Amino acid sequence: MQTCPVSNLPVTSKHNWKSIPAGADYVKRLELIGDNIFHHYVESDHPVTLNSMSTELVHDVLEESGIKDSPLYLLWDMNNISNISFQYKQGINDIVYRSGLDFAVVVFYNIDESCRIIIETFAAMAPNTMTVLLREDYRDAMTTLLEYRSGKAPEKLEDQDVDEEISMKNEFLATIARMSWLNMLNQKIFLPPTDSPFYPYFKAIDHMQEDLKAKEELHEKEMRQLKAENEQKLSQKIIQLNAQIELGKKEIQRFEQEKNALKSRIAAQEMELTRISTAIGEKTSSLHLICDQIKSLNIESAAKQKILEQCHSMIETELNEKRLKTELTAGDSAFLSKLQKKHPNLNQRELRVSLMVKLNYDTREIARSIGISTRGMESIRYRMHRKLGLDKHKSIKTYLSELASEVS
Repeated sequence: MQTCPVSNLPVTSKHNWKSIPAGADYVKRLELIGDNIFHHYVESDHPVTLNSMSTELVHDVLEESGIKDSPLYLLWDMNNISNISFQYKQGINDIVYRSGLDFAVVVFYNIDESCRIIIETFAAMAPNTMTVLLREDYRDAMTTLLEYRSGKAPEKLEDQDVDEEISMKNEFLATIARMSWLNMLNQKIFLPPTDSPFYPYFKAIDHMQEDLKAKEELHEKEMRQLKAENEQKLSQKIIQLNAQIELGKKEIQRFEQEKNALKSRIAAQEMELTRISTAIGEKTSSLHLICDQIKSLNIESAAKQKILEQCHSMIETELNEKRLKTELTAGDSAFLSKLQKKHPNLNQRELRVSLMVKLNYDTREIARSIGISTRGMESIRYRMHRKLGLDKHKSIKTYLSELASEVS
């Protein structure tokens, strides 16, 4: 085990008593001298800026060393430390005011001039229960710390003359630190007599504190306003969202109603198709029976053949009618859908006529299918020609064929 060259106290060091800050290229280490002196130093081959502090390393050493309820002493090597970040200063505040670690004496040594004022500021703002000292090197720092630990350190006497310049400097640094490090913008600023050469500096701090308070109040006001505006926007968005949800529910309800109506319509059409198919079947059976009866008639052969041809034509028409009503293809359905959307003024009979024209039925067959005369069918075709907006040189069949080709 190593020993301290100044005190001959044992030095305990473990490989896990270290901390590597995220993104940093240096290692912070802690070792224990004797039973209550912590030695903190940084391993680095170049100057570094201390960016973050954590009390976890100190607590780990305390736990592993079994130190409890004892005044602690800290020896802080500042070698290769060129600056201390604001975040690290916040960590120092955490150790002093919140961590529960009882450091009686903290001694800094090997202090670079670039961060000496920071250490002096910390010394000035430290609580009365903690003594913070600055020394040149390790031997001087360790000797001083041992004196304080043994109780041989010189006591400050209230009646001794204190250098006014040093006193004012410490008060100035402590005031600045409480404002900057601790954000204490309501502290009472010490003001020396108006005829003191230090009065303007402390008065300037007083004004700066008032300005910072006003700035913070303005910032808080702006934040409250932003919060209120954001809450209002959020409330409006929630209202819109709820309204959209309700609209969606209504749309779903409407679609369900339309779906149910279509189901009812399809069911009714299926019943109608069943009825029509049955009627056509019965009519076809009757026509077959008539044909059989005609065949048994004792009439002229040519006349009989003509009657039979007409009868067979009627049977074929009935069969085509049955297929037309019950066996629409997907293409026929798409054709009728597009025709109806493009010409909503067409009624059901005219749509049926259009489909039969598209399927190449002639006028006589269409007339027989819908139960009207050939002349009546001609009238329907004339009205349809006008409803479709066709000029006199374009036929309904040509137009419907072109429309059917667009669908396919």
